Amino acid sequence: MSKRVLVLNGPNLGRLGSREPEKYGSATLADVAAECEKLGAEFGFDVELRQTDDEAELVGWLHEAADGRIPVVLNPAAFTHYSYSLRDAIAQRTAPLIEIHLTNPATREEFRHTSVVAGVATGTIAGFGLDSYRLALRALVNLDS
Repeated sequence: MSKRVLVLNGPNLGRLGSREPEKYGSATLADVAAECEKLGAEFGFDVELRQTDDEAELVGWLHEAADGRIPVVLNPAAFTHYSYSLRDAIAQRTAPLIEIHLTNPATREEFRHTSVVAGVATGTIAGFGLDSYRLALRALVNLDS
């Protein structure tokens, strides 16, 4: 039986492929989902990718993960920098949660330099484009949950 993994994505990530491709690349969210599902299957994971622009919905998904002891790969997008409700939901995690970013926030605008969620995540991977998702799934293979 495969282990369930949620790959959760925050605001504006549904526009991947058309949103600032010079920063975020040309891969669409459907491309990300296909790649995560394929690689996840190789690792024995049943990957479910979700995206929302709604902070409350994302918090609800994190509660679902905590209640089900489900590992999470999370790209919180803009919520990274100010969402204390997201941080509090992540703090309740019962399985590994890896924060990821397509770009490296430390090399971008100053307001992006701070992550309010990093302190409660298992780890953070940033700056590797689509490989950030791949690296996070690989990390989950080696983490106890």
